[in-house]
Amino acid sequence: MLNIALPKGRLGDKVYDMLAAAGYDCPGYYEQNRKLVFESPEKNVRYLLVKPSDVAIYVEHHAADVGIVGKDILLEQGSDVYELLDLNIGKCRMAVAAPEGYVEDKNRTLRVATKYVNITKEFYAGRNREIDIIKLNGSIELAPLLGLTDVIVDIVETGSTLRENHLKVIEEFRNISARFIANKTSFKFENAIISDMMTKLGEQIK
Repeated sequence: MLNIALPKGRLGDKVYDMLAAAGYDCPGYYEQNRKLVFESPEKNVRYLLVKPSDVAIYVEHHAADVGIVGKDILLEQGSDVYELLDLNIGKCRMAVAAPEGYVEDKNRTLRVATKYVNITKEFYAGRNREIDIIKLNGSIELAPLLGLTDVIVDIVETGSTLRENHLKVIEEFRNISARFIANKTSFKFENAIISDMMTKLGEQIK
């Protein structure tokens, strides 16, 4: 069976709908239970439900043959996988945000809160800007409001969370969306089925 790593949550459900429409449906996927593995022997696929940030790890280390993951996670982790297809869903932007009325003092080190440490380092290195990163895993919007940092770097979809917390986007610097990825060994030895899946998924992209 081809092992497919799906991110838990709304994105995973959207991708499953695309895969099901492409002919890779799996009875029981939408049953209300806590199962993490769903098999469809007729379709020769097995779905693995994993934390979104772990999808690329499962694929890279061959626990899954293919998977669907956000471009932000691929960039942050530097995953050694093949990126085969942009699914054009889960779209958002990587952005720098700060409190309303914020004016940057370029004569001192910029304090940045983010969970995307590597992306942030690369972005500011390109600006030759000295930064001090504070890694946070949630409620990043609080950091500048409490004076912990000057700005944040995070993904932005609608911007409503920022506005509700009196923050504004200063700069958007990367478009993010869900990507179909494959393990490099699997792509070599299971090329026919993976390529066929990629083609059929491509036909589902709107």
